[in-house]
Amino acid sequence: MKLEIINRLEGNEVLGKNIFTNDGRVLLRAGTVLNNSYINKMRELGIFYVYVEDKRLEDVEVEDENVSRLKQTTMECMSRMMKNITAVSDKKIMSDYQKIVDELIDYIATSADINKSLYDIQTNSNKTYVHSIDVCVMATFIGHAMKMDSYSVKELGLAAVMHDIGKAQLPKSLLEKEGNLTKEELNEFKEHPYIGANILKKNIRIPGTVVRAVLQHHERMDGKGYPYGLEGKSISKYARIITISDVYDTIANSRDYKKTFSPNDAYELILAGSGTIFDEEIVKVFRKSFSVYPLGCCVKLSNDVEGYVVRQNENFPDRPVIRVIHDAETRNDIEPYEIDLVESINLVVKSVV
Repeated sequence: MKLEIINRLEGNEVLGKNIFTNDGRVLLRAGTVLNNSYINKMRELGIFYVYVEDKRLEDVEVEDENVSRLKQTTMECMSRMMKNITAVSDKKIMSDYQKIVDELIDYIATSADINKSLYDIQTNSNKTYVHSIDVCVMATFIGHAMKMDSYSVKELGLAAVMHDIGKAQLPKSLLEKEGNLTKEELNEFKEHPYIGANILKKNIRIPGTVVRAVLQHHERMDGKGYPYGLEGKSISKYARIITISDVYDTIANSRDYKKTFSPNDAYELILAGSGTIFDEEIVKVFRKSFSVYPLGCCVKLSNDVEGYVVRQNENFPDRPVIRVIHDAETRNDIEPYEIDLVESINLVVKSVV
């Protein structure tokens, strides 16, 4: 299976992963043959890339079916809550939602492969939900790698999946505006952590640690964040983890950032912000936990050869194994061969293509 930018689809490709609506229903099922009508519809929905089948890459597994099932259930519940925000204060509804999130977190912490747990397909309508769940997945992996106890990991995961709940009370026009926000709009947007924390406070069963993490997830280590300009360790540990996960997923999946799919840019931004924006120790854990280039994505090497990521090398996040299946200039098929970037030390990934 390979990750393909929507504008490079020619028609007759077979969809490799389900695409979901914002309430967790299947919008387009894996196995669907993508004709021009489907491709144009996906563009209208704001879909930037999709997974498609490729016989030359059929051994590349990009999806954990259990994670996908748990994510879908979580998205269904999240959608209902975001549409009826007062449900958060209902003890039974929130308790049921926590059980669903706990099941996702338990599986991620014990059995899931991070390389098969991210990069779900985002549309204009589902991106808030997909983003929140992927931030939860990333934060859970980081918390587990930091040797947090299971109770703390569950608190962290709940805070991560709820971190943007305050956006439910912001104008839709503000959230969907293209281009730069005005000063007034930006100030209004910056209220969402405060709004989210106040929503969660209404349910006494939600721990204060979760509320604080939601409130502080846009704070920075150097004190230049919001809403309070907190510095360093005065920011909760959960919030410091969520901040990294939030920024990474936002940039990696942004349709506006350099107009391309940019996990490498997101990765470099996290490393560059270590100690100023982000907690230096947590960045070290992030670096050890996550690979730069997702399975199935096409990269260009420093020798201008193009290939698809087929395996990750542990402890070498930016040096995967790639499989070359076409000529970079003509894009004509060639006899496939592999390059292990750990062994080919004179080569580096130049870009995602």
